[in-house]
Amino acid sequence: MKKGILGRKLGMTQIFTEEGKVIPVTVIQAGPCVVVQKKTVETDGYDAIQVGFEDIREKLVNKPEKGHFEKANLKPKRFVKELRLEDINGYEVGSEIKADIFEVGEKVDVTGTSKGKGYQGVVKRWNANRGPMSHGSKYHRGVGSMGASSFPSRTFKGKKMPGHMGAVKTTIQNLEIVKVDPEKNVILIKGAVPGPKKSLVIIRDSVKAVKKA
Repeated sequence: MKKGILGRKLGMTQIFTEEGKVIPVTVIQAGPCVVVQKKTVETDGYDAIQVGFEDIREKLVNKPEKGHFEKANLKPKRFVKELRLEDINGYEVGSEIKADIFEVGEKVDVTGTSKGKGYQGVVKRWNANRGPMSHGSKYHRGVGSMGASSFPSRTFKGKKMPGHMGAVKTTIQNLEIVKVDPEKNVILIKGAVPGPKKSLVIIRDSVKAVKKA
């Protein structure tokens, strides 16, 4: 990874190109973030920067966190994440990272926490087929066979069953940046990104980006 930034998903809208084509976009408040800590191979065994996003009141952080921010001479931040970059020489503690590190047309990977769906059955959770809905079928949205009785006399591991759905870390790769507003620190990304409105997202340069000839 060469660069990255934290942001908040503000919601979705659409914009029009000069040709009149409609593009659905996700609006993200990207930064400004600040470097809280710099980790190196000599001290920590790997290169990375720890970045903070969104100021919060001092009373909302515990003593270890308070000391961590005081050491960096920074105000407490609501979100702190680590970005493992290929080159961290251009960053120092206190450096700001803004939306202008990305450009229109770049491909990015966006990581967030997907919307929680609660406890769901196999039809919604795993897209399973339902049984006949006619009268007398006695099987509509059930889980199906759990395994034969005599052999193997058990349910195999990995059987797709009802359970908790959503609220997991999810990454969507190779999304295109449609617009960047450096003054407002807003990035418009083509398509949908994981998570509900106001949720935290991490934007990184894409690992699968195809270089143009």
